[in-house]
Amino acid sequence: MDLRDIHIAMLSPIAWRTPPRHYGPWEWVVSLLTEGLVREGIDVTLFATGDSHTKARLHWICPHPYEEDPQLSPKVWECLHISEVFEHASEFDLIHNHFDFLPLTYSGLVATPVLTTIHGFSSPKILPVYRKYNRKVYYVAISEADRQSDLEYMATIHHGIPVEEYPFYEDQGDYLLVFGRIHEDKGVYEAIQVAREAGLPLVIAGIIQDGVYYKEKVAPWLDNDSIRYIGPVGPEGKGEILGKAKALLHLINFDEPFGLSLVEAMACGTPVIGIPRGSIPEIIQDGENGFLVHSPEEAVKVIPQIHQLDRQRCRSWVEARFTVERMVNQYIEVYERILQERG
Repeated sequence: MDLRDIHIAMLSPIAWRTPPRHYGPWEWVVSLLTEGLVREGIDVTLFATGDSHTKARLHWICPHPYEEDPQLSPKVWECLHISEVFEHASEFDLIHNHFDFLPLTYSGLVATPVLTTIHGFSSPKILPVYRKYNRKVYYVAISEADRQSDLEYMATIHHGIPVEEYPFYEDQGDYLLVFGRIHEDKGVYEAIQVAREAGLPLVIAGIIQDGVYYKEKVAPWLDNDSIRYIGPVGPEGKGEILGKAKALLHLINFDEPFGLSLVEAMACGTPVIGIPRGSIPEIIQDGENGFLVHSPEEAVKVIPQIHQLDRQRCRSWVEARFTVERMVNQYIEVYERILQERG
């Protein structure tokens, strides 16, 4: 089967632009995959916000991200956006859904096969939808840890990043870093306490997703010196922020579905200190490209050992396992299997 003869509909979320200006991990992965498929000569139509950037065909109904415009009702525009791709389903050989569970409820109304990349389960409450459409549509997991035992999957495909776009920093910096959304899940408060105990500066970068958490658990510790919050960092600035850190702290309080920031940090040569929940052990090799710890106290204890880690080994680990090219090729294999099965 020559995939250059098929037409794929790529359904991206619309909370953020594809690719995002700063935050938006699902949209970013969709962009990387879409552009990678186009480079392989595959015909892709990207369903995303109207201000999205792509070399594929862009089809849009929502003009810009609803997270950036309070006048847009998320539910209204999500319904319009999802229905748009299914109303055009007959024009495509495959619909690749990155929009969580809601598009599955449309899948029985069309003949076009639907593949869903499950970017994590926000709550057990959404599982009934995935269970209803199990074996009727196709699922890809983004980590082994994020698989549900009662669902069938075509594959586990780790995210990939454009490693060549990340500068490598041979020398470790003098600050610790938190890079991601400001939320209890991400352990920002714990990272602050670790940095204070270790006597090291901490830089916090990311969107404020939980305003109450930020106000009560983060803001009281900020002094614009030893503990700094610098806001969200876009593509043009994150390489330097990540690469000049001594280590990335990922002291999470939830089961991480994947963890893009870990891969990005290691691409720059920066090791990661992380709690081994969810997918984290699939990304961190303990004692090689970071440390797996079970508490903030353990994190403090391993910080003096960071200098022993080879920053080039961190980079090489990403180059070997987490590239866009590997991700694209694995998805192409899944597409081929689906289309062969559907005849």
